[in-house]
Amino acid sequence: MSALPPLTLILGGARSGKSRRAETLIAAVASGAAVPPVYIATSQCFDAEMAERIALHQQQRGAGWETVEEPLDLAGVLGRDFGGRPVLVDCLTLWLTNHLLADHDLEAESTALIAALQRCGGPVICVSNEVGLGIVPDNALARRFRDAAGRLNQAVAAVSQRVEFVAAGLPMVLKSPTLVSL
Repeated sequence: MSALPPLTLILGGARSGKSRRAETLIAAVASGAAVPPVYIATSQCFDAEMAERIALHQQQRGAGWETVEEPLDLAGVLGRDFGGRPVLVDCLTLWLTNHLLADHDLEAESTALIAALQRCGGPVICVSNEVGLGIVPDNALARRFRDAAGRLNQAVAAVSQRVEFVAAGLPMVLKSPTLVSL
């Protein structure tokens, strides 16, 4: 792929390779550019294990990125002018978790995010976990999260020009301008 569409969604399970895929796509279009691509990190560091995960992601990306840390106001950050630079949002499910734990209105936050994504000039790649492939969670909070994540992924996929699902490090194209959908 020589150019990215305005909005791409990359889905996958935990440790599927979805973030690496997104980083590879962004790096390919940003190579040789005078300004770095933008990485919007939605995670929050609450413990040593999460600190290790964040450090690993930073090490894998390398130094050629501008990082913006924003656990909640993703719509606001996406409203900034990044000068046409490619933007990677990693990840939507952590962003959703942050809002869920803060007891925010998930539907309102998701609606604002979708509107912001549609206004972006792109290219933007959003990474999100597919959490609906397993068993039904045994508690109400986990079921609420799973359902909200499923609705968010569907909404972002609907406005994306390209959607990929990554399993075992292998990307599968689910939606593309060159594919016919019924």
